[in-house]
Amino acid sequence: QVQLRQSGGGSVQAGGSLRLSCTASRDTYSAHCMGWFRQAAGKEREGVAAIYTPIYTPSSNTYYADSVKGRFTISQDNAKNTLYLQMNSLKPEDTAMYYCASHCTRTTPRLTVEPVIPSDDFAYWGQGTQVTVSS
Repeated sequence: QVQLRQSGGGSVQAGGSLRLSCTASRDTYSAHCMGWFRQAAGKEREGVAAIYTPIYTPSSNTYYADSVKGRFTISQDNAKNTLYLQMNSLKPEDTAMYYCASHCTRTTPRLTVEPVIPSDDFAYWGQGTQVTVSS
C-alpha cells in the first residue's frame, strides 16, 4: 500500500502560477507511472500529465493533455519521493480538484498508446487539492 500526500493548490487569478506537490510513502522510482488528474464540478476526471519510466531504463517519458501542453510541467524528484505539477498561465477552465496518482497497474500502461491518460493505469491516489482560477 502506498499513501500519497498532496500539498499546494489554492486560488489564483488568471495568468498566474501554482505548484502542486505529491509525496509518496514509498520510493517513487519503483512506481514507473506517476501522474496528475483533475475533476471539475459536474465533469468526469481527466488525466492532465503523467511520467512513465519503463522497467530497466533510466529515461522517462512525459505525457500531457492537449489542454495543458506548454503551460503545465510534470516532474519527479526520486530523492524526495515527490511528484510535482508546475502550472503556469492558468485559466479559469483549469479550476478543478487535482489528484496525484502512482504505480502502474499494467506492465505497459495504456497511456503509452492512447491519446488520453487513463485513470485505470494507476493504482494509488492522493486525497485531492483544490485549484481555483478567477478571471
